[in-house]
Amino acid sequence: MDELASPHHPRMFSLQKIVEISYYNMNRIRLQWSRIWHVIGDHFNKVGCNPNEDVAIFAVDSLRQLSMKFLEKGELANFRFQKDFLRPFEHIMKKNRSPTIRDMVIRCIAQMVNSQAGNIRSGWKNIFAVFHQAASDHDGNIVELAFQTTGHIVTNIFQQHFPAAIDSFQDAVKCLSEFACNAAFPDTSMEAIRLIRYCAKYVSERPQVLREYTSDDMNVAPGDRVWVRGWFPILFELSCIINRCKLDVRTRGLTVMFEIMKSYGHTFEKHWWQDLFRIVFRIFDNMKLPEQQTEKSEWMTTTCNHALYAICDVFTQFYEALNEILLPDIFAQLHWCVKQDNEQLARSGTNCLENLVILNGQKFSPEVWDQTCNCMLEIFKTTIPHALLTWRPAGMEDDSSEKHLTENQNSSILLDQKLFAGLLIKCVVQLELIQTIDNIVFYPATSKKEDAEHMAAAQRDTLDADIHIDTEEQGMYKYITSQHLFKLLDCLQESHSFSKAFNSNYEQRTVLWRAGFKGKSKPNLLKQETSSLACCLRILFRMYVDESRRDSWDAIQQRLLNVCSEALAYFITVNSESHREAWTNLLLLLLTKTLKISDEKPKRAADHLDRDAIFGKTFLFCPPYKNIAISSSVIYI
Repeated sequence: MDELASPHHPRMFSLQKIVEISYYNMNRIRLQWSRIWHVIGDHFNKVGCNPNEDVAIFAVDSLRQLSMKFLEKGELANFRFQKDFLRPFEHIMKKNRSPTIRDMVIRCIAQMVNSQAGNIRSGWKNIFAVFHQAASDHDGNIVELAFQTTGHIVTNIFQQHFPAAIDSFQDAVKCLSEFACNAAFPDTSMEAIRLIRYCAKYVSERPQVLREYTSDDMNVAPGDRVWVRGWFPILFELSCIINRCKLDVRTRGLTVMFEIMKSYGHTFEKHWWQDLFRIVFRIFDNMKLPEQQTEKSEWMTTTCNHALYAICDVFTQFYEALNEILLPDIFAQLHWCVKQDNEQLARSGTNCLENLVILNGQKFSPEVWDQTCNCMLEIFKTTIPHALLTWRPAGMEDDSSEKHLTENQNSSILLDQKLFAGLLIKCVVQLELIQTIDNIVFYPATSKKEDAEHMAAAQRDTLDADIHIDTEEQGMYKYITSQHLFKLLDCLQESHSFSKAFNSNYEQRTVLWRAGFKGKSKPNLLKQETSSLACCLRILFRMYVDESRRDSWDAIQQRLLNVCSEALAYFITVNSESHREAWTNLLLLLLTKTLKISDEKPKRAADHLDRDAIFGKTFLFCPPYKNIAISSSVIYI
């Protein structure tokens, strides 16, 4: 060290002699070499980081020569000497910031890999540690050279020497993940993700090798070794890429992550899935989201959105394995998404809930239907925008300072804008949920077709003509018990009552309008008011003519009478022309279904709901509508 200490003319005589003496003693046993290397290796660590580049170059080159000699001798099973003599490369790469030296270290390691791959055992860990250091470098040459060799190891050497490299398989995947997260080289990032996907083939094709591998530091059951040493590192590192990278790279990582699940999930044990979804749900962990609002919004709109649909796809594909262990967690995650102040994510939450139920509903047990309906009820309750009925503009503060007054006003305006944005999203979610229930029970687009048929029939004055809507086989109606349908009806009726209360409160709507809520015209919830009631009526009328629900007919009849009479009693109080027009399809639905009851309903002596029960009960106390003519073909009001 004294010889090398001269800043201008260091002597390398002793360093040269250390290398020569190491050569002469190459045939000593491994135990002795471990003791010798404990001293010499530490010396190379220091010399390789010498500020004089010539000294460091000589040290790295000497290390290369010695390492090649050691590698030629191979390594016996259960020995780890390669890890010791290759560790100085790792140390130098970590501590020496000189691009020349770092480049040289990578080239030395690449040469070892190309010429001695068959003899490398424990040394793979050091090799990947060196490449891991290079992966985050800003020098394009270093990154490129390290990545080329890493790719060669993964695609070619693993193919031939996988059992020997198995101890460092996790290190290889971690190294690829680091390449993927280097934002300066997007092409390398994409290629690194492709290679991680390639690693999944080894786990799939050679699970027995992973099961049979034993290691001193692993206390894992043989059956779980494939997971712990194979699948988990791959999927975990992909999740790290998703959480660390920019949009295009994390999107690719997310796609590959779910591709692997879909391709190989049939080999996963149930408890593996639980570990896996703990990783997946980290994507939604808002504690990890960036502080900047724009980035947070982009994260939710893109990555969370993508992940949500992918989770539902995987759940549907492996429903039998996953429903018992993951359904509550998935419902909780959907609920979380719906509650966020992000319209796209909220819409996606309801859409995914709909897809999940439509695709799997016929396999649901009564317990699962119970969880599903409770989830919908919870979402409905937490997204009713109650503040619409109670909000008032903030009063002026008693403050003599005009400056403070302005600050308070500005602060109040910002808070109101945030509140209004959240309320608008809740209004959107309510509409989406109503549509979701309609689509789940009757199948998407069925109700729209039915409305169109009703309108066309009324315009042709041919209400008796058959309305060709195939609602019997499609949708989940026949799989849902009456009690669960009543729960969904509770959701719809609560949503309808709220929107009706808001639409009737002209003063409150004016206050909100003046405060700038929802644009130029006075805010209303007409769509929510009519669609919730329409869905409610469709379900009740369908249940009322369903022979299989005879046990619930009394309850159904009572609900149907109450809903119809309340609806028509409310309608006659409506004065606004646009409000009345919004009810056109709803009235057609109600009256058409009522007229058809006597044709469809099974005859019973003691109990039936005829047309008079609805029309008579309601219209008798409605003076403007006493003159009602009901013919067999059309209704005139």
